[in-house]
Amino acid sequence: MIIAPEDLIEYVPTGMAKDSEMPVTQYEGTYVESVGLLKMDFLGLKTLTIIKGALDNIKLRHGIEIDIEKIPLDDQPTYDIFGNGETNGIFQFESEGMQKYLKELKPSRLEDIIAMNALYRPGPMEYIPQFIRRKKGQEAIEYDLPEMEEYLHDTYGITVYQEQVMLLSQKLANFTKADADTLRKAMGKKKKDVMAKMKVKYMDGCKANGLDPTVCEKVWTDWEAFAEYAFNKSHSTCYAWVAYQTAYLKAHYPAEYMASVLTNNLSDISEISFFMDECKRMGIKLLPPDVNESMGFFTVNKDGAIRFGLSGIKNVGTNVVDELIKEREENGPFKDVLDFVTRVNLRSMNRRCMEALVMAGAFDSFNMTRSVFFYQKPGENQTFTEKLLQYGAGVQRRQTSSQTDLFGNSMESVVSTIDIPKVEPWSQIEQLGNEKEVVGIYLSGFPLDAYKLELTTYSNINIEKIKNTPLETFKGKSLHFGGIVTEASMNRKTKTGKDYGRFTLADYEASIEFALFGKDYINFKNYVETPGRLVFITAELRQRWAKEKDTAPEYELQIRTIELLDELLDKRAKKLRLSVRLGEITPDFTAKILKICNDNALNKTAAQNGGAVVEFHVADHINSLTLNMVLPAKVKPSDFLADLQREKLDLGIKID
Repeated sequence: MIIAPEDLIEYVPTGMAKDSEMPVTQYEGTYVESVGLLKMDFLGLKTLTIIKGALDNIKLRHGIEIDIEKIPLDDQPTYDIFGNGETNGIFQFESEGMQKYLKELKPSRLEDIIAMNALYRPGPMEYIPQFIRRKKGQEAIEYDLPEMEEYLHDTYGITVYQEQVMLLSQKLANFTKADADTLRKAMGKKKKDVMAKMKVKYMDGCKANGLDPTVCEKVWTDWEAFAEYAFNKSHSTCYAWVAYQTAYLKAHYPAEYMASVLTNNLSDISEISFFMDECKRMGIKLLPPDVNESMGFFTVNKDGAIRFGLSGIKNVGTNVVDELIKEREENGPFKDVLDFVTRVNLRSMNRRCMEALVMAGAFDSFNMTRSVFFYQKPGENQTFTEKLLQYGAGVQRRQTSSQTDLFGNSMESVVSTIDIPKVEPWSQIEQLGNEKEVVGIYLSGFPLDAYKLELTTYSNINIEKIKNTPLETFKGKSLHFGGIVTEASMNRKTKTGKDYGRFTLADYEASIEFALFGKDYINFKNYVETPGRLVFITAELRQRWAKEKDTAPEYELQIRTIELLDELLDKRAKKLRLSVRLGEITPDFTAKILKICNDNALNKTAAQNGGAVVEFHVADHINSLTLNMVLPAKVKPSDFLADLQREKLDLGIKID
């Protein structure tokens, strides 16, 4: 922004740009300042909105108002956030490198945070280890001249800020404040000619003060090197203060703060996923959207859990959210789905919108399976959702009209009740897939959850460990791991015109990209070309072809096999070992087990081609006895274990 004491056109030519509603000038900042104008940069920070949202959440849940500008500067839980490196979601301090240094430094005052904010940049970063050692007393704090201690004491003798150079130049060389500011600008803009003139004045001033010329020359040389990365303390202080405020909120009101962080990242799915993982690490429960509890944004309920916002659901517009919340606040929570469709504004609540709410889990509190809303009775052309909307429209017409139909019947007789059909629930994979379709992320779990047994049994590593371990460590080993294909790009062409493809595989903690060439592309393309596919990979280390002789060997992972996770059990499992405590065996338990065993028993032909033996281990811990029993027939492992899971029987399961 250019600020003038009177109309701008008296100082510079102005015009209107196509992308601005304000007048602009083509004169650069250095020129407008030379004619007496003031150039100011105003930065808009999303973090300020996050802080305001957190304060609103705190007031909404706890009924208290916090003046964020008056929080104590000696709050230990806040410094613990920095010292423990728990700075995900903390302004300016989120990077892994910064977190590493914070753990070493253990900041104990705001000045430490201000300095770290200034030091963590290319150039001054090399001083961070020295800064940490001096703070901890592991290295002596030294000053080139005793006079320098006054202004370098807070940074343990290390020059960090432009202001320190300005103050020191005034003290050591009798610079005026204007001279000091000229020096600051010359350093910041790397104006060598101005710096040369200032050096002469500096050396003369130091000599007049009786200071050692050799030491003063060394100080000036250090300042010239410092000019490469000089940082403004007032700027760093403002940012560090905002960071401290966010850390204070995260330390004392973690759910309210993280709810605001999530709200302000709704447009970025990768950020939402990252911060949802941070919430889980912090022990904050995350709940799917709910028509009776969710607001448009992320909020914290009475139990301290974060509830997903309705505005984050695809096909659910702002008008729908506003009207739904208004109806709920004026007339109370919705009792059930029939009450819902008879009260909401159906001009905006169409089929697509309601189905999106269903897929996100917003009606789960009504104890209805999500699949029922998509059920279509044989011979009918309506889904249950369409029937609900039709029913709701009929009730609303009856409530707003006393008219009768052509045959004299009242509307009450026209609108009948509606029965809720019983429908098998979606599989976990289908439910999670639908969640991701309308929200962009998995809300109620992760696709790999259904295959934890397989991954535990057959994996010997996860993706995070692969990425964080030097590849040569795996030389001569086979790596077995599973994941979900999150991205795939096939049918690409090399420079020589050959087909190749790339895909990204993710598990709970990390993701990794693979490229497929030649025979690997032909053999494995079909397994990984579709995002959402769950696969199990066996890989080995392969040495890359060296471009130059005598270079250190480089390695990459070579995929040997890819299998579908949902086929893994049936292909590999030979024995299922089930353990149960004697006290758990009741008539109901026995009946369920017998039914599952009978339903899944393979005939002789099928058993010859595959299947697994089932072995029961019944433990009597009181008498220290164990009874082992083997089923007479083999079973198909995946179906057998799925039935066990559906009945929620308390069994220990191991696979051989």
